[in-house]
Parts: sequence; C-alpha cells; structure tokens
Amino acid sequence: MSDNHEFGRLVDVEPRQAWANEALNFTPWLANNLDRLSEAVGIPLELTGQEVSVGRFSADILARNPVDDQIVLIENQLAWSDHTHLGQILTYLAGTDAQIVIWLAPYFREEHLSAIHWLNQNSQDQFSFFAVRLRVVQIADSPLAPLFDVLEKPNAWERSLQKSTKANEAQSGDVGWRRQFWDRYVEKYPAAADDRGGGGHGASRWRDLPDSGLVIARWVGSEDVGVFVRGDRGVPTSEVRALLQQKSLLLEDQLGAPIGDNSNYPFLKRSPITAADRTTWDSAIDWLERQTAHYELILSNMSQGEPT
Repeated sequence: MSDNHEFGRLVDVEPRQAWANEALNFTPWLANNLDRLSEAVGIPLELTGQEVSVGRFSADILARNPVDDQIVLIENQLAWSDHTHLGQILTYLAGTDAQIVIWLAPYFREEHLSAIHWLNQNSQDQFSFFAVRLRVVQIADSPLAPLFDVLEKPNAWERSLQKSTKANEAQSGDVGWRRQFWDRYVEKYPAAADDRGGGGHGASRWRDLPDSGLVIARWVGSEDVGVFVRGDRGVPTSEVRALLQQKSLLLEDQLGAPIGDNSNYPFLKRSPITAADRTTWDSAIDWLERQTAHYELILSNMSQGEPT
C-alpha cells in the first residue's frame, strides 16, 4: 500500500511578524493566553495585572499560582535577551514579593542563560527562575503558531512539581474541591452562574461591573476566603489604581477595607474561614456573597458618579 500523504515543513517566523510591538501587542496577547505559557512551565497561572507599577518602573505581567498563591513575575521581550531586562527582573523581584520569575524572549545569550542558572543554584529554595524561548512557527500558509521552549529551569523542577502536586492533593483530599465549592455557591445563589472563572484550578471567580472596566474578584483558599477589586483583562493596573484613587477615602469608608499599597489587590478583605473544611462552606459562601453584593453596589454607584 503506497503512502501518498503530502507533508509540509515547519519553519520559524520572526516573532515581530506576529506582534509588531512588545508593549502594545505582545504583552496584552500573552496576558490573555497565559494557559499556553502555563503548559510549558508546568505552573497554573492566573493573571493579576499587566504593566504593574514597581516604583518608577512597570513589570510586564504579574500572575499567581492559584494552588499555593505564589506570585509569578513574567518579563517578556521580542528581541535578544539583554542586561537591561535582567536588571529589570531583579528590580521587580525585590518590589513585588514574587517567588517565581519567567523571562521570555525569542533569543537568549549564553551569558544570560548562565545568569538564570546561577540564580537557581544560589537562591533560596522558595525562588524559581525560568528562561523560556518564544518561537513562532508556520507550515506553508497556515496560521502562525506560538511555541514556548523552556531553556533554563530550577534544578529537579519536575520532581519538585510532582511533590508539590501530591502534597496539595493530600491536603485537599480532592483537587476538585474548589470547583465543588463554586458549584455549591451557584446552588445557593443561582445568579452567580454568570460569574467568570479565573484559573485552571477554580480558585477564584470574577463578577463584572458593566461599563466600568472593574471586576470584583473572589477567591477561596484552604485557610481563608476573600474579595478585592481589580481591572478586567486587558485593563492596565495603573488605570485601575488611578480610577480608584480618585475616591479612595470615600470607598475605604464604604467598603470597610483600605485601598492598600499593593496595586494588584485594592480594597482587599479576607475572612479566616477554613474553606477546605466542607462544614464551613455555607458560611464562607454567605460571607462572599454579602461582600460581593456590597462591593457591587458601592462601585456601581461610583462609576455612575453617584456614591452612596
């Protein structure tokens, strides 16, 4: 039997053919497609913000691992790795409390790969550094396809990841318990079925505030539950902060929470309910819904120029 299949050839395309500008095109695309990067590095990633202010500078993307709440700093570029971005990474690392750093570029100089390797060798165990090569490929006239190749990662990362995953499974008893929590939430409050999910492990849910660019974010963890305000995907964190800052004193009074000095979690409010204990679920759900409804009322009035 003859094989008449015709095969194409996979070719690399310059990334700037896909994204003309790093800040205006690539960073927003990556922020909305973190699941692709997540698959490459083996870490669930939930977007926290983009162009996040760190002193006089701005970090490209901040994310979090919804399994253990670790902060992930992502610094990306569309050119060869350079000393400027390496310095920015160290600056942002000091100013964001990040524990995981992902440096993304289409080309890495050996000196910079050596620097990432050195950081993994000599940093404390809670810090992890990745160098990830961005590729864009195509077969004939097919759509462009991005690929992520991990060039440097922490020592024994796979073993560490497997150990962490097993520990989380053992602690929760069921990796799907958060999803079951939100299922129970919808049973009690059916309108919450319209809320959006914010992460592959179901740690959070978002309620949109129409025509405001704001979102009320809620999360459920093993030790507490909470609520805070954030921008919708694609809305720069600096814009959200500037909008809320205009009426921060009034909002602090009405929401019962400070705006805080962490631009990624304005008006953060927590309740120390151990949601991993299923007997507390109804109490946690009622608290989250009360807070969400309250935030929704106050922030909706603010966006209409009618603070209560």
